[in-house]
Amino acid sequence: MKKYLATFHTHLASLKTHRAMTTAGIAARMAPVPRKISSSCGTCVFYSAETPCYDRLDTDTEAVYLLGDEDAELLREFE
Repeated sequence: MKKYLATFHTHLASLKTHRAMTTAGIAARMAPVPRKISSSCGTCVFYSAETPCYDRLDTDTEAVYLLGDEDAELLREFE
């Protein structure tokens, strides 16, 4: 299982994504965005899954990161 972090342009988008993830049975939690990763709204969703689950993300998603032991790798930025 891989760990991901999704950032958002709005707080509502993070709430919608968190709800979509948990409804689908994906372990997810909302949290403040870590300092080394910037975000428009300051709220992110950490989740664990085999794939990045792009289909569960709200349309107002800013970016998705793959989390490692010490770093975060940018996987995709959204417009």
